[in-house]
Amino acid sequence: MFSIEIETLARLLIDEARERQLRLVTAESCTGGLVAGAICAIPGASDVFERGFVVYNNRAKQELLGVPGEIIADLGAVSEPVARMMAEGALENSHAHIAVAITGVAGPGGGTRMKPVGTVHIATARANHGLHHRQEFFQFETREEIQLAAVQSALEAMRERISR
Repeated sequence: MFSIEIETLARLLIDEARERQLRLVTAESCTGGLVAGAICAIPGASDVFERGFVVYNNRAKQELLGVPGEIIADLGAVSEPVARMMAEGALENSHAHIAVAITGVAGPGGGTRMKPVGTVHIATARANHGLHHRQEFFQFETREEIQLAAVQSALEAMRERISR
């Protein structure tokens, strides 16, 4: 189902979280639950995976994660502040220790000059350790390629948060 790289990252993430007794949560927009799916495809994921939020539209981001509508209206759903607030909201609305949030433009439409197709914001939050953010720009042909690249980047970001 997923590439060997994604499966390996998910397996390593689970092993490292289990070793440190950390629980994980995801908050996904443009990936539509694929990060949670990659994690849950690994046997034993239930030891560390607490829950996942698929917040594909703006109302869901507001209702489930507490992202203020004014921020979305002013900056757009595909922005660093929204990704950060999604990660914070996922932590606040779960019993997890580490959250990852993804919002982006997977295409093929929906891009603009300022936020072209392939623009993805990934934020991670760790309880009592603050937030980290990365902006990616994936130049791939298809929606699926962009989504899978975002999944890989999100898994890598979560692994980084476990170690610090």
